[in-house]
Amino acid sequence: MKYEYITLRERPGLENEAATWFSSKWGVPEEAYLECMDEYLSGKTEYGWYLCLDGEKIVGGLGVIENDFHERKDLYPNVCAVYTEESCRGQGIAGRLLNMAVDDLKSKGISPVYLITDHTGFYERYGWEFYCMVQGSDPEPSRMYVHR
Repeated sequence: MKYEYITLRERPGLENEAATWFSSKWGVPEEAYLECMDEYLSGKTEYGWYLCLDGEKIVGGLGVIENDFHERKDLYPNVCAVYTEESCRGQGIAGRLLNMAVDDLKSKGISPVYLITDHTGFYERYGWEFYCMVQGSDPEPSRMYVHR
């Protein structure tokens, strides 16, 4: 299976479709994604959006935002909305997107990068390290990871 990995800046016409796709996966309003994507596309931020395409269909993606709904405002930027379609999992899509985002940000002098998750063992495979527990929007604290 040959996938195409792109930044949203490479295909800005996908913005609305990408916002709808992310919203359907995470239950966050499309407008929230569009606001962040607009800032990236207009050059107001270098915190980007990364997609994996199978033809014209989005099968994986993630974004980078200032803060992913947690109280540690000093730990930024944050990778958010990491998702791969179930039928496409186990092929390294999320890992490649994570590496793409980290490399892109490092090339712009942005490092380290953080993310919150409830997963253990997944992000470590891609060079992420457990950093601390943080209080997010869930009642239980979440795991904060860092990539330096």
